[in-house]
Amino acid sequence: MKLSELHPAPGSRRPRKRRGRGPGSGLGVTAGRGQKGQRSRSGYSGKRGFEGGQMPLVRRVPKRGFRNPNRKEYAVLNVQRFEELAGDEFTPDSLLAAGTVSRLRDGLKILGNGDISRPITVTAHKFSAVAREKIEKAGGTARLVAAGAQAKS
Repeated sequence: MKLSELHPAPGSRRPRKRRGRGPGSGLGVTAGRGQKGQRSRSGYSGKRGFEGGQMPLVRRVPKRGFRNPNRKEYAVLNVQRFEELAGDEFTPDSLLAAGTVSRLRDGLKILGNGDISRPITVTAHKFSAVAREKIEKAGGTARLVAAGAQAKS
């Protein structure tokens, strides 16, 4: 079998409708546009979301809440994850390279869920109070990333 010998199954492809080609074609005279009105005229192109004068859905549905355009979105990691990871020094870049964090977004925040039993050094953009307390209680240190350093997105 060659590429040039491939054909669709018989009957699966139908010829396109040729509009406005006389009354015998089934789509002659008005070409399927109906009799009169805005949509029957040449050059008509409807506005996106226009519903024929009815109040559009976008305006019928109530607006809810507020989305802060300046919101910071952090990649989060719980303290218990460090128990599973090998090593004793963790930075946002090393966690990203290891695949522990998929995207840093605006930075890395360490949260305090779970426990840690060994001393580790964690460098992150933010720490919750509980996370900082647990890391330091285990004999480790919680370092903040330098103010000038930017997170990768």
